[in-house]
Amino acid sequence: MDYISFSKKFFSATGIPVNLLYEGRPVYSALGELLSFQPKESWKVYPPSRNPEFSAINPDLEYGHVRIEGTGYDLFLGPVFTSPVTEDLVRAFLADAKTPPEYWEAVTELLYSIPIGSHPQFIRYLLFLHLCLNHEEAEVEDFYVEPEASTAERGAKFLDTAVEAKENEQHRNSFAFEMELYHRIAEGDPNKLKRFLEQTQQFPDEGKTAHSPLRHAKNTFIAVAAKVGVLAAIPGGMDAERVYQLTDLYMMECEQMQTIEKIHRLQYIMLMDFCERCGAAKLPKGISQEIYRCMTYIQSHTNAPIGVEDVAEEIHRSSSYLMRRFKAELGMSVGDYITKCKLDEACDLLTYGNRSLAEISAYLGYSSQSYFQNVFKKQFGITPMQYRKENRKAI
Repeated sequence: MDYISFSKKFFSATGIPVNLLYEGRPVYSALGELLSFQPKESWKVYPPSRNPEFSAINPDLEYGHVRIEGTGYDLFLGPVFTSPVTEDLVRAFLADAKTPPEYWEAVTELLYSIPIGSHPQFIRYLLFLHLCLNHEEAEVEDFYVEPEASTAERGAKFLDTAVEAKENEQHRNSFAFEMELYHRIAEGDPNKLKRFLEQTQQFPDEGKTAHSPLRHAKNTFIAVAAKVGVLAAIPGGMDAERVYQLTDLYMMECEQMQTIEKIHRLQYIMLMDFCERCGAAKLPKGISQEIYRCMTYIQSHTNAPIGVEDVAEEIHRSSSYLMRRFKAELGMSVGDYITKCKLDEACDLLTYGNRSLAEISAYLGYSSQSYFQNVFKKQFGITPMQYRKENRKAI
């Protein structure tokens, strides 16, 4: 078989780049042919643990390898992107392929033209190529069967890690500690949470999750934030959508930090913040299920220009009935509660987000930025920009 011709036809049909090597030296490169430049002179081709197989620079940038048995040829498929191409992915590819600087712009343009596919779809391409080139059937499940040597190596590493942790008295959080922590947050009493953390002298940790201490701290923060949201904040009475939004904001804030100390400080702030919000979300005594449903509706529609009629329609009651019951149970009017919820969300957006005042006022359904600013200052005594400056300093 003419393997170069086969590679060219596969690339033409699928748009997925192909590199063909003979005894480690490139004889065809789809991207190289398109850009008229020679690929790197030789590849370090490791003996495959299985044939075919795949590898990845990162989870969103994959390659496949088919060794053409008994010929000396190796076919590499990729790169294949499983998510939209980003600058980081392009840089990872350029570095891995040792692309000459003068071709970076042209290669980048080509990478953006490669069709995005799923991981299972990529595996099916490899199985098809293996069948065509080696006349052997393979199954998807074969990709997920780990060689015995790798299993043994992983077991040895796990044993070494466990022994080292015991010798150095390094332990993950106990299940009891985590459950007590989430209970304290859901309980909604910041003072009790603070005393609990001081008495136990523990802080949420997730074992070793990365080789870099900074990356480990970020991974731990992300894991803790996700668990606090699902296991504490939502059971504690917070609106689920608000929990997910706030969790995302904290995670993005953490990713921007470059010191472990700042990440630990942000983690403490996050725990206390969710605890305070759970306390504020507790259903007061004397609140009926009907009015609680109205409160939930208002909290989840802060970005809409809702009024008394919209809330009354949610519970199939008249506006006059709703206004009377709402005032009697909550001690404030429906309109005041709508304003309170909108301004609560405004505070979050000002503290954690980067939207302009015009964007925030439009998002919250205010008729103009100036009206939003007047309402905000009347409620808090300072302008939205002053609030943003003061609270960003505190984080």
